[in-house]
Amino acid sequence: MSSLKPIGIFDSGIGGLSVFSHIRKLLPAENIIYVLDTKYLPYGSKEPEIIKTRSLHITQFLLKHGVKSVVVACNTATAVSISTLREHYEIPIIGMEPGVKPGIENSRNGKVAILATTGTLESTKFKNLIRRYNNHATIIIQPCHGWVELVENQHPDDFDRDSILRAPLIPLLEHNVDTIVLGCTHYPFLRNEIEQLTEGGLQIIDTGEAVARQLKRRMVALDLLNTDQHAGTDQFWSSSRNPKTERIISHLLHKPCKILQLPE
Repeated sequence: MSSLKPIGIFDSGIGGLSVFSHIRKLLPAENIIYVLDTKYLPYGSKEPEIIKTRSLHITQFLLKHGVKSVVVACNTATAVSISTLREHYEIPIIGMEPGVKPGIENSRNGKVAILATTGTLESTKFKNLIRRYNNHATIIIQPCHGWVELVENQHPDDFDRDSILRAPLIPLLEHNVDTIVLGCTHYPFLRNEIEQLTEGGLQIIDTGEAVARQLKRRMVALDLLNTDQHAGTDQFWSSSRNPKTERIISHLLHKPCKILQLPE
């Protein structure tokens, strides 16, 4: 396989761009194809079989475009689908993992909150992580209803935005949590607002950078790292048409974005 082949990344929406940005920074020469499955946004509220079907469909699409690796830039899709994807395909498939271990290790008082979608929190993979790494820490599991939609800009009203963000944070502060783990790739885009609402008193764990490092390790080990001196290209595909999404991505990445229609 050629090292010049692209890397595929997918998520239900723009949340995976938080991972994309870490990968682009660490691997500037890589060509990237990013798929937004916005027709099925958000994955966190979908049935597991739907997520598996979509993950297989998108991975097959990426393989047709010659990718050398796939990054599942979604905690829910990773929890539900990554074992199935690895059974079907031989290329490296890198997934997300909520930062339970670093959250516990970084906590000063042993009180850690995991913020994620219901789909992630109810998955067997996540429950196994808690059992594996919970060394007498107090773990608070906190679903964050509406946060994905905030990032996707479905709630532009300032009052609604503030109350949606505050609702899951209030009980964490009441329990004296000192560390929160962002267990959804959408949530890093809310980091500044989270810090403001908690007055900067919490440690925040984001695993996107760790995923980028793991991808690089795999590419180096398989001699697939693109060492070209030119900047890599970015290509975006979506399962639904929404001109607003192009504007949001352009704003987040600070450059123009053109989204192509994902075939069914």
